[in-house]
Amino acid sequence: MKAFRALCRQLGYSRASAEPSHRAQLSTSSSCFGRKKRTNPYEGVDQGKYSDLVQSVLSSRGPTQTPETLWEEDALLYGPVSRAQLSRQDQEAKSPRNWFPIFNTERDLEPDPRHPSVPLKIPLRRNRVPSVTRVLQHTMSPEQVFYLERWKQRMIMELGEEGFAEYTSNIFLQGKQFHEALESILLPQGNFRERADSLLKCGYIESVQHVLKDVSQVRALESAVQHETLKYAGLLDCVAEYQGKLCVIDWKTSEKPKPFIRNTFDNPLQVVAYMGAINHDANYSFQVQCGLIVVAYKDGSPAHPHFMDADLCAQYWTKWLLRLEEYTEKEKSQTVQKPA
Repeated sequence: MKAFRALCRQLGYSRASAEPSHRAQLSTSSSCFGRKKRTNPYEGVDQGKYSDLVQSVLSSRGPTQTPETLWEEDALLYGPVSRAQLSRQDQEAKSPRNWFPIFNTERDLEPDPRHPSVPLKIPLRRNRVPSVTRVLQHTMSPEQVFYLERWKQRMIMELGEEGFAEYTSNIFLQGKQFHEALESILLPQGNFRERADSLLKCGYIESVQHVLKDVSQVRALESAVQHETLKYAGLLDCVAEYQGKLCVIDWKTSEKPKPFIRNTFDNPLQVVAYMGAINHDANYSFQVQCGLIVVAYKDGSPAHPHFMDADLCAQYWTKWLLRLEEYTEKEKSQTVQKPA
């Protein structure tokens, strides 16, 4: 629009110059007294504050947007979200209706020194109970769904449908190779030992080297768990001692630094869900009271380990029970709505 106005002004000037001088002077004098000076509505805008945002919008090959950067962008434009305080009645309503403990009082808290030398690796069976991942995906908050869909649409605009499919496929493949390399390293006598030597050059493995030094006494690797009472299942990454404490360990990859546990979104719920299941699964004789989320980075920068003690795990366990109840209610309502 600005370019069009400038062109019109140039055309008007060229036509005026071709007419007699007295008409040009008359036109000039009348325009001086007849037209009001236009003011730029954007003069009062803090251009320095929004320079990064303008650059990202105008650049067709700017940095890849993630849900985290979208939240930061909205916070810059509209300010931080002001969350209303829950009333006491609402807080009481947020308690699970069917409480079930995360820890098993019938199991010894002390680790069994006679644990098998080879970590457990129980295959995941096909059954009708939902997986932990499915429960979390189907109970995301509207805010999470909005930003996830917004990020997806922006990625498709930048990469195209095929490019986005290739991007997600590569992310999945990198995560799979990362877990295979970790399994090769953590197994005492694994079949992937030779392959692990080549995968050690991977940035993700380099990123977690300082964490692996504190990991010992591996009890389970890529092993299935199922909670018979609460009716859910999952496939955990690892159960091992971290700095002398037995933990459910979840290995994650990220393109963006996540120095705080709040940056990991629903990952703590995933950890405590596995923990509650393993503590009540007959396939496991030990009990776990701590969790660890390790966020590794492709460029090899040091990973962020987020340790969860028993108290913190108990807090997240309450949130997991609420999500599980929400999922169950949604499934029941969909079953009722289906025609017979």
